Amino acid sequence: MTVLEQPGSRATSGEQPSPPPAWRPRTDPAPLLPDPEPYRLLGTPAGSDLDAGLLLRLHAGLVRGRRYNTQATALTRQGRLAVYPSSTGQEACEIAAAEVLEERDWLFPSYRDTLAAIARGLDPVQALTLLRGDWHTGYDPREHRIAPLCTPLATQLPHAVGLAHAARLKGDDVVALAMVGDGGSSEGDFHEALNFAAVWRAPVVFLVQNNGFAISVPLAKQTAAPSLAHKAVGYGIPGRLVDGNDVAAVHEVLGQAVSRARGGGGPTLVEAVTYRIEAHTNADDATRYRSDAEVAAWRAHDPIDLLERELRDRRLLDETHQRAVRDAAEQFAADLRNRMNEDAPLDPMDLFAHVYAEQTTQLREQADQLRAELAAEGENR
Repeated sequence: MTVLEQPGSRATSGEQPSPPPAWRPRTDPAPLLPDPEPYRLLGTPAGSDLDAGLLLRLHAGLVRGRRYNTQATALTRQGRLAVYPSSTGQEACEIAAAEVLEERDWLFPSYRDTLAAIARGLDPVQALTLLRGDWHTGYDPREHRIAPLCTPLATQLPHAVGLAHAARLKGDDVVALAMVGDGGSSEGDFHEALNFAAVWRAPVVFLVQNNGFAISVPLAKQTAAPSLAHKAVGYGIPGRLVDGNDVAAVHEVLGQAVSRARGGGGPTLVEAVTYRIEAHTNADDATRYRSDAEVAAWRAHDPIDLLERELRDRRLLDETHQRAVRDAAEQFAADLRNRMNEDAPLDPMDLFAHVYAEQTTQLREQADQLRAELAAEGENR
């Protein structure tokens, strides 16, 4: 008997035996497949039905986000930040991600997602504290329901699944939205998180910001898949492909995914096709691996320009309103700049805080040694 033959039966001559039921697909893959092209709303007939108030709110967020990115980049040149991974060009993903979540939900950001955290209500100085090198995180994750900014690639994704699964077991009406870049999709944590989320039907949404490069490695050298959204099918969850510079489309797709998760439908993988206009960080030279022409082509597909064109076509944006939005963004940047130019009060003894719930013997000895050295230094002044 062949491996695929049912016990007690034999295939007739020339016929292939049918697989036993356990070997057959348990889910029809067709509904899980993403659209062949990134989903768009702005500039399409469907975009004319979009809520005007939502579009204006998203516009204000994009303009402030762009000004935040330029200000934070300037702070690195002034020595006020150790490093800054800019999200210039990706603001639509950042703002939409924060906008679709309820207050009770959780955001799991990567190191490039400080703008999403700020759009969710986090103080920008606290958001930049880690990148300043002043503190472990800089804010209370439980207070803001924003997990710590994650520098190791994709390690925040299993954490998001765990929180979402725990919330579901407890009966809490909570959704986790986890953000990651295309480079993070090459990590084992990415695949493990999707698998566990799918099996547990955890209320979690995965947002992959495909900005074209994992530092200098282009997407074509990371995967041969038709799209990153297609990877969802292998885990039995739906994949969505969206234009990551179309803030209205990203907002709609993420909103649908969050609603599906909250209603018990399980996880969704969303790939937002966007572009990192600036270098990976201020320590990177992007001219070594991409051309000016490529960057210029993506600048022509700028998320702010796309939305402002839609707003003008619908006569929702005039010079007075645009100036008011820009002035508010300038005030936001000025406040951030002034506060970041203040030297933060630092206590060397904080090195030993929040490492363990109960300090080890070695840590106590090191703390005592540093305390003695500081005391001696004070006496010698």
